[in-house]
Amino acid sequence: MRVAIVINTSWNIWNFRRSLVKALQAAGHEVLAIAPPDAYSARLEAELGCRYVPILMENKGTNPVKDAQLTGRFYKIYQRERPDVVLHYTIKPNIYGTIAARLAGIPSINNVSGLGTVFIVKNFVSKIALGLYRFAFRFPKRIFFQNADDRQLFVEHGLVNPAITDLLPGSGIDTDKFRPAAEFTRHTPFTFLMIARVLYEKGVEEYFEAARLVREAVPGTRVQLLGGIDESGGVGVKRVVVEQWLRAGHVEYLGTSDSVAEHIAQADCVVLPSYREGTPKTLLEAAAMGKPIVTTDVPGCRETVVHGQNGLLCEVRNAQDLADKMLQVLRLSDSGLQQMGQAGRQLAEQKFDERIVLEKYLRVVEAVKPARNPVSKSA
Repeated sequence: MRVAIVINTSWNIWNFRRSLVKALQAAGHEVLAIAPPDAYSARLEAELGCRYVPILMENKGTNPVKDAQLTGRFYKIYQRERPDVVLHYTIKPNIYGTIAARLAGIPSINNVSGLGTVFIVKNFVSKIALGLYRFAFRFPKRIFFQNADDRQLFVEHGLVNPAITDLLPGSGIDTDKFRPAAEFTRHTPFTFLMIARVLYEKGVEEYFEAARLVREAVPGTRVQLLGGIDESGGVGVKRVVVEQWLRAGHVEYLGTSDSVAEHIAQADCVVLPSYREGTPKTLLEAAAMGKPIVTTDVPGCRETVVHGQNGLLCEVRNAQDLADKMLQVLRLSDSGLQQMGQAGRQLAEQKFDERIVLEKYLRVVEAVKPARNPVSKSA
């Protein structure tokens, strides 16, 4: 079968769906990677063996004319490439790609990896998004959610038929690749690491404030931030603001990296004070590498932590509580810190191993019978 993977960036496919691409190929399927061009597009072909198909997509913004044009671009590509099934990820492919696949008579499988700002911020745009989801989500053969809260929210709003939904443990984690160090090490100074794009909804503002509080309590503590600055769409923190925060000297900004595991290995605790997630890959990586976690008690994040065992949960949008929980981890004995990390590794192996995700995808792809007769737009 020809399977198309459709996401809002080539970077996303490379970083989060690489194992799925390999699993599909190993099962004998041809994989098309459909995404806007970026620095990772060529790697999808050269290193993963996909056939890369570019598409113009404005990831932020809700202009109805542009979105209608996006549906048309998806439709033309699906008509030209004729995949047997399309796997959609992220908001715009999930909505407009699904509508285009329906018009082209091609079955689709969707993945809701997070709700984005349309569900966090209640406004006119979010109402439009709800209506679009309600229309588009009538058509997929299967819709995967990454946590039970997100699935329940869609069901309660009447956006999806529960019968076509299923749960996945995020995008899973390669527990062979992400492993604890052979020997436990507590770093001096103690090091916290947050891995996320620099967006307000990731809790980055609270992280900077918590860093100040932690370093006032325990001077010399290292507090690091790894992730790209994204000023688009009004949800990212402006670079000038980030630079102002950094001048306070409490957070060390690491930029971006293709070697996330190396940064996790050099940290003692991984922190993510996000407002809401699907299931954050970075926390799964941290757990698999035996690192304690501090994250918010919100959908998506809370699934990665058994409070008091492999990490601690804090209140959302509360820098003081975040700092308190970070200090609680910092003040653990070496044996307590090691035990917390070992509990995270065990959780990663039992609940989040990527083989669970890959097996579900392979089963549902095999079960889809290609529909080769395009339907009319009135269908």
